[in-house]
Amino acid sequence: MSEQKYPKNKRQSQAGTHVYRKDSAARKDFRNKEPLKQQHGSTREHADELRTGDRIVVTIKRLGINGEGVGYYRRKAVFIDGALAGEVVKAQVTEVQPKFIKAQLTEVEKRSPHRIEPPCPVFGVCGGCQIQHIAYEGQLQAKMDIVREAFSRYAGLDQLKMKPILGMDHPWGYRNKAQLQVERRNGEIVAGLYEADSHSIVDISGCPIQHPKVNEAVEKVKSVLEELRIPLAKENGNKEGVRTIVVRHGFQSDQLQVTLVSANSSLPRQDDLIRLLRLSIDGLAGIALNVNPKRTSLIFGDRTLTLWGADSMQESLSDLEFSLSPRAFFQLNPQQTVKLYETVRAAAGLTGRETVIDAYCGTGTIGLWLAPHAKEVRGIETIAEAVEDATRNAERNGRHNASFHVGEAEDLLPRWVKAGLRPDVIVADPPRTGLDRRFLETALKTKPKRFVYVSCNPSTLAKDCKVLIDGGYELQWVQPVDMFPQTSHVECCALLVRNKE
Repeated sequence: MSEQKYPKNKRQSQAGTHVYRKDSAARKDFRNKEPLKQQHGSTREHADELRTGDRIVVTIKRLGINGEGVGYYRRKAVFIDGALAGEVVKAQVTEVQPKFIKAQLTEVEKRSPHRIEPPCPVFGVCGGCQIQHIAYEGQLQAKMDIVREAFSRYAGLDQLKMKPILGMDHPWGYRNKAQLQVERRNGEIVAGLYEADSHSIVDISGCPIQHPKVNEAVEKVKSVLEELRIPLAKENGNKEGVRTIVVRHGFQSDQLQVTLVSANSSLPRQDDLIRLLRLSIDGLAGIALNVNPKRTSLIFGDRTLTLWGADSMQESLSDLEFSLSPRAFFQLNPQQTVKLYETVRAAAGLTGRETVIDAYCGTGTIGLWLAPHAKEVRGIETIAEAVEDATRNAERNGRHNASFHVGEAEDLLPRWVKAGLRPDVIVADPPRTGLDRRFLETALKTKPKRFVYVSCNPSTLAKDCKVLIDGGYELQWVQPVDMFPQTSHVECCALLVRNKE
């Protein structure tokens, strides 16, 4: 999910690395027991001489974008999962590439004051969280460092105008949705995530970052499936049966939505299944069956059938109300979403007279948030279904000055400008890969006064900001927001203002 970047950081690499800490015990081992050279530390003089299995000692300088520790061995970057900034660690080399080394943590010699025991029993196996072993204060600092490093490396900005990260008072139980694969193991149903690089499901019952009501509903769905002996897609080579359990909880509405994903459009004992789920789960708004016959990594198929209750559940963000169908996108951390959207509104600097382009608008949540403060908002999104959701949400909330359009921003925006539109503000919230180059070129030609960039990837954010800066914009500030505590992901809102011509 994250995009790993490995090019060497020339500025940091000058600091070198501790290849071997020469304490008295180590000197004795190396002097008296020649075979222990590889056990305690590599004696290879150059990084290019390292081989898989070699042991090295590394001082960790910072965390990488995926939460891994980053140090340097003979000026070559070393990536070590589980190592923390400021630590001195022993590690075993697992991969050697021309520009980087990967190694496995074997021992922490000098411990970070932020290192803690992760509360989750499957931390490090499930892969959903990467930094539970860091105290929350340390997590926030690490995420700010990740942003700062990205702008230094990719935009050449060593003095970044960055505001303190917006964290959470309680950084647990924040996720409002779970999508869990299921299988029977030793006679019991297991629901969880696939372990990295495998088809083995890791049981994440009671996941501490899921809302407790989500966890509770998942357990009740598992219990009903087991009681009725509903077939699962992964047992005995079945292609039919339940593949995935999806549960969503409305933090404001307190409603729950249960969706089962299967290859077929019906399930055995379906009426009994509906009856028991209704009896078991308080606040249940609807039960749906999504049909996905394809063997794919995508959770949902194209068809969703309502088995009982409403086609959608209700939820709100501040004064905005939403109807969420099972496949509809909605932010996973509503509490932090409000902080992010308020940051976007402040960056846009709206007075009620501005025309705003909401590029990569998705279901329109940012555009709808800004609409009461703008003259007009036009959203652009390539996915027709998302535009339909955005249009319905605009009508539902009385945002009559907001419209949403299917297409690519780099195509629609020039057409609108040619027809006389002059946007004052462009807001862009692209995927992790960043902004399309054609869109950046179009934005530079359109010359809005303000460009507000919302990003979930500091590396692509910094690269795109460099293009905008070179094209006549000044980076006013970057505001990190911790949307996903316990993970290495960090969201940012950046404000760029066009220089006076």
